[in-house]
Amino acid sequence: MTERLAINRLAHRGDGVAETPAGPLFVPYTLPGETVEVESVAGHPDRRHLLRVETASPDRIEPFCQHFGVCGGCAIQHWTPAPYRNWKRSLVVEALAQAGLDAPVDELIDAHGDGRRRATFHARQSQRGIIEVGFAALRAHHIIGIDRCPVLTPSLDGAIAAAWAIAEALEPQNKPLDIQTTATDTGIDVDVRGSGALSTARMGVMARLAATHKLARLTRHGELIAQRSAPTVIIGRARVTLPPGSFLQATVAGEETLARLVAGHAGKAKVIADLFCGVGPFAFRLAETARIGAFDSDAGAIAALKQAVNMTPGLKPIVAEARDLFRRPLVASELKGYGALVFDPPRQGAEVQARELAKSVVPTVIAVSCNPATFARDVRLLVDGGYKLKSVTPVDQFRHSAHVEIVAKLDR
Repeated sequence: MTERLAINRLAHRGDGVAETPAGPLFVPYTLPGETVEVESVAGHPDRRHLLRVETASPDRIEPFCQHFGVCGGCAIQHWTPAPYRNWKRSLVVEALAQAGLDAPVDELIDAHGDGRRRATFHARQSQRGIIEVGFAALRAHHIIGIDRCPVLTPSLDGAIAAAWAIAEALEPQNKPLDIQTTATDTGIDVDVRGSGALSTARMGVMARLAATHKLARLTRHGELIAQRSAPTVIIGRARVTLPPGSFLQATVAGEETLARLVAGHAGKAKVIADLFCGVGPFAFRLAETARIGAFDSDAGAIAALKQAVNMTPGLKPIVAEARDLFRRPLVASELKGYGALVFDPPRQGAEVQARELAKSVVPTVIAVSCNPATFARDVRLLVDGGYKLKSVTPVDQFRHSAHVEIVAKLDR
């Protein structure tokens, strides 16, 4: 059955919302002010599938990617920049309001740069025996095969072709392969997940593929298959060799923007704690002027950070420790002596650690997050513990998506 709906606003995941007597209905790829023709989505009574835009918004533009609307990777390519930027900033404003927090929110900083340097491609063999490599369809399990992705940095050119070759060699069947690719200064780093154990012959095939596609390194679940050169990135003064499947900020511009904001908020602090530090995107830059205590649960990231510290002259001391901050957060007594602290947890936030921070006397806390909801929850805990929220800056390194980064300063 088809329906005609008037779209009133955009929801936090980028879907258009039609307010109806039965409640809100969500229609992807629509914009506020549009009238659209839709049909029901089986099993999802509050969702609709867009059939036709009957009356288009004056802010609608032509998407730049041929896969948009089918691939689930981008939510918004069809909106002009100004309202898009206002909407993305509003995600942070609304999250703060829902948590009862009052603070100025800066204008959105664009940090897309030359594109995303990380991408995880999924591969699966269909019931017809055809292998598809690409991204998952919007809120679905099947894979949309792609041959290009214009939001990726040019440094990832060749990653899609390599992912196809790997998938065809491994012939995924029962579950998808995840082929994580990262652009590094020495070439593309690839880690394959979900393949199961590989025979010696299959390992040989994979090693030859790595050579053919000139990959810097190819690993399977972190196990080395082939390496042409160590995959490294420059962070501040340091050259860091990445562990397999290592986390990095999505764009170089994003990392640099977040680091600049963090350093500005840290001010003249001489001793700084860096929680959820990863391979050191903040630690190495902050160590230009301050001693650093760096903590993360990823032992591989901590090992990479330590190795780079030993090879980088001219920095203040960085003491790094592998520690699960979800199970063993730093408590108030351990935080004495720090002049500032930065924490940048995964999407689930850092509720347990935030509760301990709220009991501390650290003068300045800098919260970095990629999830407005968990950010607001954690900051609420700090404010309830006596901190004052001084500034909030949204950063857009995931352009065309509903994801937004946030950097906030809190003072005691």
